[in-house]
Amino acid sequence: MPAGSEGGPGVPAVTLPHTWRPFGARIAGIVFGVALLVVCVFAWFSFDAETRAKFTFFQRSTLVFLGLLGFAAWYALVRSRVVATDRCLVVVNGYRRREYDWAEVVAVHLPPGAPWVTLDLSDGTTASALGIQGSDGERAHTAVRQLRVLLDH
Repeated sequence: MPAGSEGGPGVPAVTLPHTWRPFGARIAGIVFGVALLVVCVFAWFSFDAETRAKFTFFQRSTLVFLGLLGFAAWYALVRSRVVATDRCLVVVNGYRRREYDWAEVVAVHLPPGAPWVTLDLSDGTTASALGIQGSDGERAHTAVRQLRVLLDH
């Protein structure tokens, strides 16, 4: 695998290592997460002191737990990425990290309407790559073309 790729017609060059991350899902997660937090904090402080005092420790801890659970799901999405290095292709989906030698990856697919990229592997299986999401539109298609150019080398 070369240290970089010239790209092809209409494909921007890639210098290794190169990282692709989801964009739209990250922005949506941030916006809706902050909005939900603001609404919950506003609702809590809009209660009078008597109503807030009626919440038990268990109820408060359940609300905090659900907030942390939502944050963990958002963080898993945010840390999803695809990294092309000289040595291998690293795919991080949520909290799981996989490294594929370049010879293992046969093809890269993003069919119309697909939520994310699918990698065809040499052993006949496929692997999802959440770091490149179809909802990112042309950004995702450019990433797929760049990965295909890297695979061809």
